[in-house]
Amino acid sequence: HVLSFLLNNSHVVQRAARAGLILVLPCTDMFVKVDLRTVTCNIPPQEILTKDAVTTQVDGVVYYRIHSAVSAIANITDVHSATFLLAQTTLRNVLGTQSLAQLLAGREEIAHSIQAILDSATEQWGIKVARVEIKDVRIPVAMQRAMAAKAEAAREAKAKVVAADGEMNASKALKQASMVLAESPAGLQLRYLQTLTTLAAENNSTIVFPLPINILESLGDGLSAMNLKTLVE
Repeated sequence: HVLSFLLNNSHVVQRAARAGLILVLPCTDMFVKVDLRTVTCNIPPQEILTKDAVTTQVDGVVYYRIHSAVSAIANITDVHSATFLLAQTTLRNVLGTQSLAQLLAGREEIAHSIQAILDSATEQWGIKVARVEIKDVRIPVAMQRAMAAKAEAAREAKAKVVAADGEMNASKALKQASMVLAESPAGLQLRYLQTLTTLAAENNSTIVFPLPINILESLGDGLSAMNLKTLVE
């Protein structure tokens, strides 16, 4: 009757042994050693279809430990295998609700979400999930090329906008310069000589004038802004 009572009411005698001498009665007691240190669980690459229909392969790692040895032995058959399978399933379920952009940019938030779900589900098993990390996200080669082409096109478009803004600012500055030169013919002559000096310094050449410079003085009053710009060029 005592043996039958112990077998039918085994939860009554389940307890965690303390340090010291441990007595185990044959045929009635069962001794199970439980490691209370942190366990590292590597999640192999999981093929996941994201919210925006992109196929990716994601792997991760889970750090957990057993904080209640009695719960880990009495409430579940194999606590480590169950935690491993639950981590795989949770990773697939959580990442399936995220788009590719959210997956690449919000790894830390997704890892915290997976940790909270695992910690809540394994609490009754005596498991405490300490940390979850997403190691790598792999996308198909065709998708990588498409993303690279999109980024390159965006950079080229931005460069063209910057160049157009520069041209517009330069044209405004040339317009103001032409108005100033139109008011002073002598300034046009000085600018002309300065341009020739710059060209001679860069090309190391000699420039011969086929006509006197005084001819420009008679043309100064009648030139418009467009003609002055042409002479400066």
